Amino acid sequence: MKPNSSSVRHKRVDVADVLRGFAVLAIILIHSIEHFNFYSFPDTSGQSAWLNFTDRAIWDSLFFVIGGKAYAIFALLFGFSFFIQDDNQRMRGNDFRLRFCWRLILLFIVGQLNAAFFTGEVLVLYALVGFILVAVCRLPDRWVIGLAVACVLQPVCIWQVLRSLISPDYVVPTINTGAFWEATFTAQTSGTFLEMLKVNLWEGQLASLAWAWDHGRVFQTAGLFMTGMLIGRRGWFKSSFLPGWGKVLAVSLVLFFPLHALDSMVGDFITNRNTLVPLKIILSSLANLCFMFILVSGIMFAYYRWTSISRLLSLLIPYGRMSMTNYVTQGIIGSFLYYHWGLYLRLGITASLLVGVIIFIVQYLACRLWVNHHNHGPLEYLWKKATWIELPPFVRLHYKGR
Repeated sequence: MKPNSSSVRHKRVDVADVLRGFAVLAIILIHSIEHFNFYSFPDTSGQSAWLNFTDRAIWDSLFFVIGGKAYAIFALLFGFSFFIQDDNQRMRGNDFRLRFCWRLILLFIVGQLNAAFFTGEVLVLYALVGFILVAVCRLPDRWVIGLAVACVLQPVCIWQVLRSLISPDYVVPTINTGAFWEATFTAQTSGTFLEMLKVNLWEGQLASLAWAWDHGRVFQTAGLFMTGMLIGRRGWFKSSFLPGWGKVLAVSLVLFFPLHALDSMVGDFITNRNTLVPLKIILSSLANLCFMFILVSGIMFAYYRWTSISRLLSLLIPYGRMSMTNYVTQGIIGSFLYYHWGLYLRLGITASLLVGVIIFIVQYLACRLWVNHHNHGPLEYLWKKATWIELPPFVRLHYKGR
């Protein structure tokens, strides 16, 4: 079955593509200075003081502004995209939930391709957590809001903090991933291409998913998925909702600074690691969430209110429309540039940022050429086509065809 293009459907939301483009641009810059989870840098003791300054300034400023926020925008838009697809099918009299489950399986496969080159990828996590959208998409808004808030508040970490305060002997459970990370680092440092693939698809995946769990990313991702779905339901990406984004901006500004300050200083007052670690996860994730909404609301106002900036932001639309293709190819390119199987570049942070900018420029020019002739990026097109393949007869019994 293929979707009927003549049926009623939501129009593509350009500001969502702007946000996607911004998020993927931010991700490539962060991943470039990290050497795509390699963290192997040359000795900088002999370089100039000026270059040492720029290295530190770039690292600190990029992580402050976009570290943990670009991923959050990406997750928010994943939930928004689900709503658009689900509502399009609902308006045609179809139930999209079973198709979306299949779509998540396909995303898991794409994530495996990405993970084969880059251990820090998020598509596998999205594919696993994405089933929460199927479970909640028919619930009323108040229930979804409650569940989203519960997730972003990090319920497991709250339980761990309370437990550690009640019982001094309590030890926060962690997943021992040291051997996994050591295996991936060894493959990145000295392994062949096939050795890297083997390690990345097992030890690398386990280490990445364990890191996501230990750092609160699983619950935060689920909460952001549901928030993105609510944004779609309520039409928050329309220009008419700008006053609402003004409130979001005000609340986020008020909350960010105390949360960020507490995250920075709480270690000076709490010495019990079993209380401190989960508490810092709560504070840092909430601070990042607030800053993410500052960025999103700022982009919303800039796009809809300030013509000159809007024209500049609109340049990101082709890049955002091909976000999956750009995200996956970034990992492949970065792996080739920095890992042993490829060029094995040993660059400082400043030079690595310039490499990230060059990758973005090349990808952007390719996107501009591609969208002149195609409606979707290569991976986006394959994902869409595979989503709508003919279902087996026993499955079609549970899905209303067109």
